[in-house]
Amino acid sequence: MMTDARPHVLGVIPARWGSTRFPGKPLELIAGKPLVQHVWERCQSCQRLDAVTVATDDERIATAVREFGGHVTLTRPDHPSGTDRAAEVASLFPESSHIINIQGDEPLISPSLIDELAQALLDDASLDMVTAANPLAADAPENADPNVVQVVLSKSGRALYFSRSPLPYRRTVLPDFPTYRHKGIYGFRRGFLEDFVTWPPSALEESEGLEQLRALENDATIHVVITDDTSPGVDTPEQVAQVEELLRLEEA
Repeated sequence: MMTDARPHVLGVIPARWGSTRFPGKPLELIAGKPLVQHVWERCQSCQRLDAVTVATDDERIATAVREFGGHVTLTRPDHPSGTDRAAEVASLFPESSHIINIQGDEPLISPSLIDELAQALLDDASLDMVTAANPLAADAPENADPNVVQVVLSKSGRALYFSRSPLPYRRTVLPDFPTYRHKGIYGFRRGFLEDFVTWPPSALEESEGLEQLRALENDATIHVVITDDTSPGVDTPEQVAQVEELLRLEEA
């Protein structure tokens, strides 16, 4: 039950040890700091987050977060997704009215983007979720990459569909038609998040391997913030050097 009518925005950074492609990724040192610390520090620059916590089921990660002065919440080990983990964390923060689920492997995430998502939720009570996307050139090679999720939007900026296939199918070539690459950051109204994790995986979700389709199949309203933030995540050990170089350029 909510204990305070004032909006309260909680930032949750899920951090999992058992990545298939990169075990122990949250503690990988990038420019001398664990990956998860970079994300935490970005969140400290946000203006619209009232609280931030790292959500993990691994004591090694929890210990590291405490050592750099961060807040950590230990969660169950059986969550199928970061959204489920965020929902458990939200249950431990009853004052939180809105939850921003921030990818724990994006050390260059823009604090202003996080704030923009939070503000969008606060400004429009009709929204169930918010997320973000950046423009993608129609001839970009990423269009054929199933790991690059695309989204198509309504005129008001609501998500119509997400897919690992190029969206839309271009039977007619319209050179100015926008293509958008989805970024894996989500904001939720608390009540919707609590409902979402009780629903079974949907047919579209299981087909595409995209949990946001469960929301759309249940008639959720998802607003998409368009951003020029193209900061990469760290999915493999080979990407560490790339991110370190980007950090060096950012600080120069």
